[in-house]
Amino acid sequence: MLHVIFFEPRIPGNTGAAIRLSACTGSMLHLVEPLAFDMEDSKLRRAGLDYHDLAHVRVHPDLEDALAAVPGRIWAFTGHTDRLYTDIAYRDGDGLMFGPEPTGLPEEVMAHPRVASKVRIQMMPGVRSLNLANSASIGLYEAWRQIGFPGGV
Repeated sequence: MLHVIFFEPRIPGNTGAAIRLSACTGSMLHLVEPLAFDMEDSKLRRAGLDYHDLAHVRVHPDLEDALAAVPGRIWAFTGHTDRLYTDIAYRDGDGLMFGPEPTGLPEEVMAHPRVASKVRIQMMPGVRSLNLANSASIGLYEAWRQIGFPGGV
């Protein structure tokens, strides 16, 4: 199973979309507190549609707790590196970590000893960032493809 980690997410719609992504890919979504919304938020529920019961979601009180739940390597997604997410040979159990909107992952989180490497998604020059849920989808589908889409139809 692959893991997606949202560090201190702030926009409920993005987390709702990630819940739907978890259900569609069989991945585990880890949410690191503090969350800037309630898990019963209507925008979160709407974005996740009726996938909440099909998704694997855990809320963690802190980063250490979340990372302890991920057996594989941790890949920190950021715009502050030259290494592309497509250059990684992903393995089952790996975790893809994303930072809060609009700041991204703090430097101290990316420097955590569990982080195997910082990776980025290619974009056109002059743009700041992709939507958080879109970034998670791009990274997760590449990792899932590489490990052979286990459980997919």
